[in-house]
Amino acid sequence: MTRVDVFAPAKINLTLHVTGQRADGYHLLDSLVTFASVGDRLEIVSGNALSLTVEGPEAAGVPADMDNLALRAAAMVQQDGAALRLEKNLPPASGVGGGSADAAAAWRGMVCLDDTRTDALASASQDLLGQHLKDLTSLGADVPMCLACKPMRARGIGDQLDVVTLPTLYAVLVNPRRPLSTPSVFKALGSKTNPPMPDSIPEFADAAALIDWLGDMRNDLEPPALTVQPAIADVLDVLGAQDGCGLARMSGSGATCFGLFETETAAKEAARRLYDTYPDWWVAGCVLADQFTAALPRVS
Repeated sequence: MTRVDVFAPAKINLTLHVTGQRADGYHLLDSLVTFASVGDRLEIVSGNALSLTVEGPEAAGVPADMDNLALRAAAMVQQDGAALRLEKNLPPASGVGGGSADAAAAWRGMVCLDDTRTDALASASQDLLGQHLKDLTSLGADVPMCLACKPMRARGIGDQLDVVTLPTLYAVLVNPRRPLSTPSVFKALGSKTNPPMPDSIPEFADAAALIDWLGDMRNDLEPPALTVQPAIADVLDVLGAQDGCGLARMSGSGATCFGLFETETAAKEAARRLYDTYPDWWVAGCVLADQFTAALPRVS
């Protein structure tokens, strides 16, 4: 019996500029994305049927049938013979790509469930990905970027991806556990044709330089999200007031926000204070960096 363990790191939009809208309704974006050291975990075991169970602190309400993106992604590789167990640690529908990360992790893990394909994945072979990329993208625009778990600049509808090099950032993620639907945020967006980021991303000497540059960028979905869910403003205010926080911003369409810190000590202390002071919030201290190696499937 083969077992594969896969990490599905949270996706964080450091910036999110909405630059237009296509005739089919899809919004055009220009976003700087990175990945966190916190996320969901997936265990895949060879078996007699394709199945999924969902466990963990954030499992409530998460479907375990074909409405789950992880199971649908797994089915692209193999229709039967695998039991998936998803440990849900990220709040669902929270702007950190949890469902997309799970789908990408399921695809990576299912490829490695077949031992003959393990080396192909490790050497970044594009053969199988080429076959499935269109279907994976149909699950969500964030799925392709979650396959590699590397810092990227995402343009178009999220399908134009360029890997970038960023300094390591120390962060605290906070979600107020208030409902927020992505369609409602886009509906409240005043302008859908906003300036993109600069043509080229600078080379940053350190975390401080990156944080300073990010301060001049935007998340265009943050203002409309605040009108739909005012609790986000409270999170941003509290994060921004923490000692050592250089920037507080919402990720994606919310409601998860992040605070960026130059040192790991400052981030850990802020996470501890927020966890103790706001027990109703979801709080996680983490590192934002290249998570490619951490997200590689482990076969046993």
